[in-house]
Amino acid sequence: MTSYPKTSALMARGSEFLGTEHAILCGAMSWVSERNLVSAISNAGGFGVIACGAMTPELLDTEIAETKKLTDKPFGVNLITMHPQLFDLIEVCTKHGVGHVVLAGGIPPKGSVEAIKASGAKVLVFAPTLALAKKLLRSGADALVIEGNEAGGHIGPVATSVLAQEFLPELAEDHVVFVAGGIGTGDMIAAYLEMGASGVQLGTRFACAKESIAHPDFKKAFFRAKARDAETSVQVDPRLPVIPVRALKNKGTEEFSAKQREVAKLLDEGKVDMGEAQLQIEHFWAGALRRAVIDGDVEGGSLMAGQSVSLVTEEEPVAEIITKLMEQSEAALTRRNRV
Repeated sequence: MTSYPKTSALMARGSEFLGTEHAILCGAMSWVSERNLVSAISNAGGFGVIACGAMTPELLDTEIAETKKLTDKPFGVNLITMHPQLFDLIEVCTKHGVGHVVLAGGIPPKGSVEAIKASGAKVLVFAPTLALAKKLLRSGADALVIEGNEAGGHIGPVATSVLAQEFLPELAEDHVVFVAGGIGTGDMIAAYLEMGASGVQLGTRFACAKESIAHPDFKKAFFRAKARDAETSVQVDPRLPVIPVRALKNKGTEEFSAKQREVAKLLDEGKVDMGEAQLQIEHFWAGALRRAVIDGDVEGGSLMAGQSVSLVTEEEPVAEIITKLMEQSEAALTRRNRV
């Protein structure tokens, strides 16, 4: 007998798809979503996701092996579609029998979805438009994550609430759809589940969990921040299609503008092509994030955070965060059913 009958009933499809007790995914956050946080989330009944980011196949191999030592529950791996060694990374996931791979950061390259599915794994994709979502689902993707502008890290231009109204009525009946971006409480989870979502994804809410290896100063910056402090990066040159990133405003935000100008100049001079230019930007983020998360450089590093950062006020164990979210969702659904 579940302690959260109403929430669990609405999450049933997502939980079955993930193989978990609760259909709560952790967003893949570079340097943060590693073995400790991922295993803690899976052990607490959620679904942890390793953020591969700019990792080499060797590093990912080690990370998956180490995560498996800490949990026997299902967890996934998030791969960036523009990674130059994407197919090698897929092979590493296959070798370890990873059951779910999330493809993020762009349209999956030809053959990537098939390569993942060949091992029996499930593929989750992101889509910024309904037309693209339908195309990806037709092309073999098993589930969809719709992520709104309120989220942290790389974001699209449309709010989660609008995406949910647009996508869920069209897709939720026939497909597994997770909603992400700006979710910090169980009340919000309940609302999206009622609209037809199979589950939710949260990143910012877990970034400062007790099990997160993020530096104490990184966590303190989150506890102090208000929703409006999580700003989107500015695109300096329209010819350089940089996906905007939401992070807490600091000196690192300005450094990113300078980096864009530098890469745009190299592009102008023909010293790099567009693919290489975008990779350079990705590597900049990987380095800036590392400085903030691992070294605690909260001024020069990148403090990627969603607008729900205002709801993160203390360090809590992952199990408590998940329990709280489920209790809040159940209470919200119970209140609504009284009417």
